[in-house]
Amino acid sequence: MAITLHPDQEAWLEARVANGDFASVEAAARQLLSERIAELAKGEDGASDDEAWMKPYIDEGLAALDRGAFVSLEEHKARYAALLASLKG
Repeated sequence: MAITLHPDQEAWLEARVANGDFASVEAAARQLLSERIAELAKGEDGASDDEAWMKPYIDEGLAALDRGAFVSLEEHKARYAALLASLKG
């Protein structure tokens, strides 16, 4: 398969080859494409490592919702208004 790069892309790759980051423009394109495909594949499998920390919190929130352990928006607003009123004196 032949791929035509935009001149800006080709110039960027050539500069990286000149810096010694890659052996050739072709090698750079293959490596960068492989890395991006791996990133996309990881995203299709679920949360990325950057997002994995939040999964327990989401699961906990969903379990609380299933148990009915939540406050409606109206109730939250009423509680907050009562708190503000008590603080104002």
